Amino acid sequence: MRFLVIDDSTTMRRILVNTLTRLGYPDVIEAADGREALQRLAEQTVDVIITDWQMGNMNGLEFVRSIRSAPATSHIPVVMVTANAGRDDIVQALNAGVNSYIVKPFTPETIRAKIERLVS
Repeated sequence: MRFLVIDDSTTMRRILVNTLTRLGYPDVIEAADGREALQRLAEQTVDVIITDWQMGNMNGLEFVRSIRSAPATSHIPVVMVTANAGRDDIVQALNAGVNSYIVKPFTPETIRAKIERLVS
């Protein structure tokens, strides 16, 4: 499976890539924001997207709405990993088309469980 990890923090991208690799998912491409992620999706196919919410240029919600409106990408499962922990935030993300939601900080077990639910 190929993952697209989107986060404006290089450190957080590295944590997510390392976590996915340890979980047995070494095929990961990266983007620093939603606009860059849309470029990556135009060039490559992915099976799962993991995105942050708060990013410059195009935030996670704008990105999710964009891919949900395009037939070529509307089916890709999206996990949002964010510090936004409020109930209203979660509802807003789910309404935008996010499939699963993880609040930072997270454990590798949380990532594994969310991925397994999405792809089973």
